[in-house]
Formats: sequence, structure tokens, C-alpha cells
Amino acid sequence: MPPVATSELAISVSDLSKRYGERVAVSHANFDVPMGTVCGFVGPNGSGKTTTMRMLLGLISPSGGSGTVLGQPISDPAKYLDRVGAMIEGPAFYPALSGAENLRVLATLGGHPLDQVQSLLDRVGLGDRGKSKYKTYSLGMKQRLGIAAALLPNPQLLILDEPTNGLDPAGIQEIRDLMRSLANEGTTVFVSSHLLAEIEMISDSLVMLREGEVIFAGKTHDLLLQQQPIILAKSGNPKDLPRLLQLASEAGHEGSIIGGVAHILGPREWAPTLNKLAFESGIVLAQLSPVLPTLEETFFEMTGAGE
Repeated sequence: MPPVATSELAISVSDLSKRYGERVAVSHANFDVPMGTVCGFVGPNGSGKTTTMRMLLGLISPSGGSGTVLGQPISDPAKYLDRVGAMIEGPAFYPALSGAENLRVLATLGGHPLDQVQSLLDRVGLGDRGKSKYKTYSLGMKQRLGIAAALLPNPQLLILDEPTNGLDPAGIQEIRDLMRSLANEGTTVFVSSHLLAEIEMISDSLVMLREGEVIFAGKTHDLLLQQQPIILAKSGNPKDLPRLLQLASEAGHEGSIIGGVAHILGPREWAPTLNKLAFESGIVLAQLSPVLPTLEETFFEMTGAGE
């Protein structure tokens, strides 16, 4: 696969590292984020996601390695920060000011047009609460206002750290749709999240961290295709499942029983053979579904999270 031209990359890092004394927060990270895409940034808590984002924004300096944001070196963030919107570690606003007033203050400080404040509030679902004081906002509303603030510079790149924190399912879907629409309009979205099902639905690519090291960087679709496919099988009689696993094992396909369903490692093409073996052994299957693991299952397998 030919290398991607630097001009087509929103973010590119090479051997990026950050050390705090003896502790290594990020170790020799290498990844690219293409322009106009949604890139999910995932990893267990403490894996180095926020540290990496802070280096990209010039908030902290790397201990080693290099990187570029919108084609400019991260050693000189002044050259690109006016084209970047960000929300890192939760938004900070004046409690006694309304949502709209807070955005107007930030717009004035940043030299951004004031006439876009209402449209941004509408865009993040706060159109009817712009006059309410920030201190009356729920956690989810505060997150939405933080995203609106990040959009003030009409950024080419949007860096968001857990933007759906505190949102209900409807709010999560709205923010997911917003991130997808921004990417469709040309804005690159680099987003960290622990809601892997949401990331799977919107991300074009992924960067996966474990203990400060990048263990995958590439297209989401490619990662999922690399995983071992599974055949889910269920019998009308649960007592048949151990025998079904034995038949699969004798044919070279290992499996286990989870929640009354046999999970057997094997490609979609082997499902008819399994069905035939079951039938010949007097087992009638009530379910036979070849599936690929979800991003969440893949994540836990690759990172060891939750162990």
C-alpha cells in the first residue's frame, strides 16, 4: 500500500514518547490520521490517550520523537492551533454566565465571529438552553457546550477527549451523528472514547493504546477482519451443547459455551458443515449464526482490559 502524502494527513506522529521520571506515559507511538475522517482513539484508562492529545495540542512537550498536526510540527503549535478545536479533560466555563454568554466570551478572546454562537448551540442540541446559566446545566449539557466551544474556530481538526461522557443514549447518538456529519463536511475528528460500540459505528480508523504503546493503527474494518470469526450455535436442548463442542473440536474448531450458546471458532463457510455434523449426531440446532467479533470484544482481547 503506497504511503499517504503528508498533505493528506491531519495528524502524523513518529516515535512520539512522554516520560515522567521513571514512568513512561507514551512509548514510541507511530500513527497517522487521514484528513476528513473520524479516528477513534481507544485504550484502557491510564494507557496514554490524554497525554498524547496534550502533546498534539502543545500543552506538554514530548520527551522524544516527533509529529505534525495539519502539516506543521508539534514543536511549533502556534502554526496550527488556530485551525484546531479541542475539548480535553472536560470543558471549563464561567458558572454564573449562560451557555451563550460563555461562548461569546470565548469567541471574543479567540477572535471568532459572534454571530455563529446560536447556530453552534443549535448544532449541539442546546438551542433552547443558550440563555440558561452554565451552573444549571447537567453533565451532558456541559459536554455539549464544550463541543460547541471547540467548534468556534471552524476547525479543520477537532480533538475530543470522551465527548459523550455523561450523555444519555439519545444524546450519545446526537453527538455521534454530529461527529460523522463534521467528517463528511471535511473536518477531521480525533476522538477518544470508552464507548466502543459508538466508536465502531462512526470511526473510519482506529488508534489503540495499551500501556502507552500503540498496538493497532489503521482502518477499523481491517482490524475487525483480522479477528477470528465465530459461529454461534444454539440447540433446543442445552444438554446437546457439550456434544456439539466435541464434534467441532474433532473437526479442528475449538469453542466454549457462554450464556447457553456455543461459541465456536470458525469461518462462515464452515457453518453448513457444523450443521451437518450436528444433524448426523441427532442434534437439532435452533440457531446457527456466523459473526465477526465486535470492536469491544476485540479491544478486550488485545488490551487485556477487564481482566
